[in-house]
Amino acid sequence: MTTSLLKRPLRLTLHPQDVLPEHMSWRLHEGYVRSSTWDDEGESITLGLWGPGDVISSEDPVLHPLELHCLTTVVVEHLELDDDTQLQHIRRERQMLAELHAIQRIRSGERRLLALLTWIARSFGQINRHGCRLSLAELNLTHRGLADLCGLTRVTVTKTLSRFRQDGVLVSVGENDLLIPREP
Repeated sequence: MTTSLLKRPLRLTLHPQDVLPEHMSWRLHEGYVRSSTWDDEGESITLGLWGPGDVISSEDPVLHPLELHCLTTVVVEHLELDDDTQLQHIRRERQMLAELHAIQRIRSGERRLLALLTWIARSFGQINRHGCRLSLAELNLTHRGLADLCGLTRVTVTKTLSRFRQDGVLVSVGENDLLIPREP
């Protein structure tokens, strides 16, 4: 056996609802992962959403417990973080946490949901001259998942999304994609 075979990094394919192994760092090649913790009452608190190309880690978490939960089928590769990569990861994690916290602080449920959708579209969607397009199906985000992310009920999310479509705030594109039109 050659030494190059022994040094191959661990590569995993995980399915929706799976949890990444703890105390390790990963490069996400395909799919989407949600990092979260829980409050004293067992309510899940989202700390971040991660997509292809992102580095995710549970090696030295600030919050305990920390779970890296697969939203979709994911392909990850184990990564030993050098100082530069670790610093980039910490900066990205801090930025994402601040953005999600700012969204959570919006009092109006409608504005909070729209801010979340806009953030998801800018982070993981496609930006074009018409606006930001996002696929909730690609991220495997149901109305329940959106509700968990922004602190609303599933019923409120469903009603608000319908109202957004009726008012032209969101435009349905295809079966599962949404467009957040660019403001004139």
